[in-house]
Amino acid sequence: MIPRHFQITIALVLLAILVSGIIIIRMTHKEEALTLQAAEAAPAAPMVGGKQEHIQLLLAYDEDQALRWRSADVFLPADRNLRARETLRSVLAQYLQMPSPHPLAKGADIKDVYFISDDTMIVDTTAQFADGHPSGILLEELTLTSLIETLTANVPGIARVKFLVDGKERETLAGHADLMSFYQTAAVHKLAKEFE
Repeated sequence: MIPRHFQITIALVLLAILVSGIIIIRMTHKEEALTLQAAEAAPAAPMVGGKQEHIQLLLAYDEDQALRWRSADVFLPADRNLRARETLRSVLAQYLQMPSPHPLAKGADIKDVYFISDDTMIVDTTAQFADGHPSGILLEELTLTSLIETLTANVPGIARVKFLVDGKERETLAGHADLMSFYQTAAVHKLAKEFE
C-alpha cells in the first residue's frame, strides 16, 4: 500500500495541474475574445479599384531621432481621397509592426480623409492614435512630419493639413504637438529636412 503522505502529495499535484489547466483555458478564451473584439473594431476598408504602386514613405526612427525615406509597394486607389488615406495607413502600418522604428499604440489608424478645398485636407484618426501616442515633443513632431511629408510626396497639390481625433478637434497629440492649427506643408518640409 502507498503511504498516506505520498497519496496526499499526488492528490495535491493533480489538483494543481487541474487548476492550472482551467486557468490556461480561461486565459486563452479571453485572449481570443480580445482579438476578435479588436478585429471587429478595426475600420473595414471598402473594396475599390486601384493598382499596386511603388511609393516613398518618410519614416521616423526614434533611436536615431531622425526621419528616413523608404520605398514600399502599396495598393493605391485612383480616387484622391482614398489614395491619401491608404498612403497614410501605409506609414502607420510600418509603425505598428514589430519591431517598430517608431512604435504607436495598437489600433492607431486613419479613419478617413477629407478635402475641404483642392489644397486643404482634414485627416481623421482613431482615438487610439492620440490616446496611446508616446508623449514628448520630438516623438509627436516626428509622427506628424512623417505623415504629412509622405502624404505630399504621394498625393500632389496638398498645401495644408489638419488632424482630428475620432472626428473631433483636440488641442494636442499627446500633450505637445498642436492639433488645433492647420499644418502648412511647406513649413513641414523644411522641418523634415532638418531630421533627414
